[in-house]
Amino acid sequence: MITYIRIMFSSEGKRPSLVFDAIRNLGFEPTTGNYDGIYKWDKKATLDEAIYLADKVQMTLKGMGVVFTLETAAVQDNGCD
Repeated sequence: MITYIRIMFSSEGKRPSLVFDAIRNLGFEPTTGNYDGIYKWDKKATLDEAIYLADKVQMTLKGMGVVFTLETAAVQDNGCD
């Protein structure tokens, strides 16, 4: 499973480098494309675990002047590795 994060920055908020440092400390990896970061679960996450991660993200980003969205999805194994 993977949780994707999108972050909307404000010119009145913290610098993006500080925001990315904060989400890296939670285990997110910065990425390019449609999302700003990904969190790779080491197992299939339960709904409660995904909500707990969302709580941790909210507490970490509180006061930084950003808005974020999260999306957790199962990863499809296409056998192309």
